[in-house]
Amino acid sequence: MKKIFLLLAVSCVMLTQASTYNFLVFTNTEGTNTAFNVDGLTLRVEGSNLQVTNADGTVNMILTALKSMQFSEDGTLTALDDVLNADAPVHVFSLSGTSLGTYDSMMEAAKKLNPGAYVISNGNVTQTVMIKN
Repeated sequence: MKKIFLLLAVSCVMLTQASTYNFLVFTNTEGTNTAFNVDGLTLRVEGSNLQVTNADGTVNMILTALKSMQFSEDGTLTALDDVLNADAPVHVFSLSGTSLGTYDSMMEAAKKLNPGAYVISNGNVTQTVMIKN
C-alpha cells in the first residue's frame, strides 16, 4: 500500500510539472521503456496493476514490475541515465524542495537515503527518482 501511495503522490506532483513534456515513460524492472503521450493521460490503480489510459487506449502494468517513470519531451530517457550512472556529485531534494544534501554519486545517495521519491540534481540535469529497498 505504501508503494501505491508513493507512486500516486509522485504522479500527482509530476503531472503538475509536466506542462512542457509530451510523454510519460515507464521503465520496468527488466529495463524496458514504455512511453505514453500525456494528452488525456489518466493513471488509475486497480489492485496490483497501474492502469494507464490516453487517446491511444488503455494499458495495465503490474506495480511491482515498475522501476521508474519520467516525463520526456520525445518519449526517450537519456537524462535520467546520465544522472543515475554518473560518478559525479548529486544534490538531493525532497519533493517539497527541502535540500537533503550532496553526495559523491547517485549510487552513494541511493545507499544512504530511505525508500521514497526524491528530486536529484546533477549539473544541468534534474530528475525525480524513486529509491527502493
